[in-house]
Amino acid sequence: MTLDEFKAFLRSYNIWPKKGLGQNFLVDENAMNQIISAADLKKGDNIIEVGPGTGLLTEHLFAKAKKVVSVEYDPDMVKILKRRFGSVGNLQVVHSDALKYRIADACFKDMGYKVVANIPYYITSPLIKHFLQSEQRPRLMVILVQKEVAEKICGITGKSLITIETQLFGKPEIVSIVPSGSFYPAPKVDSAVLKIEAYDKPLIPDKDMADFLRIVKFGFSQKRKKLNNTLGAGLHIKSAEMAEILRKMDINPDLRPEDLEIADWAKLAKVLTKIEK
Repeated sequence: MTLDEFKAFLRSYNIWPKKGLGQNFLVDENAMNQIISAADLKKGDNIIEVGPGTGLLTEHLFAKAKKVVSVEYDPDMVKILKRRFGSVGNLQVVHSDALKYRIADACFKDMGYKVVANIPYYITSPLIKHFLQSEQRPRLMVILVQKEVAEKICGITGKSLITIETQLFGKPEIVSIVPSGSFYPAPKVDSAVLKIEAYDKPLIPDKDMADFLRIVKFGFSQKRKKLNNTLGAGLHIKSAEMAEILRKMDINPDLRPEDLEIADWAKLAKVLTKIEK
């Protein structure tokens, strides 16, 4: 579908993209094929799609997968999807906020699933956490996100909280860059197809996860400051005292949060949690 054809399609339904919902519709067929290729869809795959919009990517998904659950927040788009694909047996359109959607409602049980989607930029971080930190984690996520965010998640341009929170559960990889002109309306920045291959188990045991994430969040609360300051403030420990604790752990207190690896954070969480208690 060309851009002019897509605009005509929207006019036929008397609707237009809603900026407040982050609606930038992917209209580039080549980019869609890159997403589908990265998802490596099989006939037995179950898919959760977030923000299907008018269903251009959705068509590719239900043509290749066993079942597709498309979660859409905009009621106008839900009407279009049901009108277009109401007779498609392996597609379920759900009107819901994806960040509140109960994955168990997809009824995949122990069969596993993949997340494949062109998501609204503004929910990238909470959406990744919603799925990767759930009890029913996906086997794979292939999502279209801002290029800058994808680079941060992969650790290419330094680490942030979302880097650690993602790499804890899976291996992220940028598959391709998608220029802004591939969307309608065109965003101001380029995007990237981000692939996250989930580990069978996270790098930190589930029983230690809450303490680990809490310490990491303290660390990145002021990412430009030194560790002894950020961790000290979060744990209500004086900066000098925290510096001494870090030195005993062979961690330089002058380092910044982005300098640490997951193994370092795991050691920190184990020690600092004991000190708290």
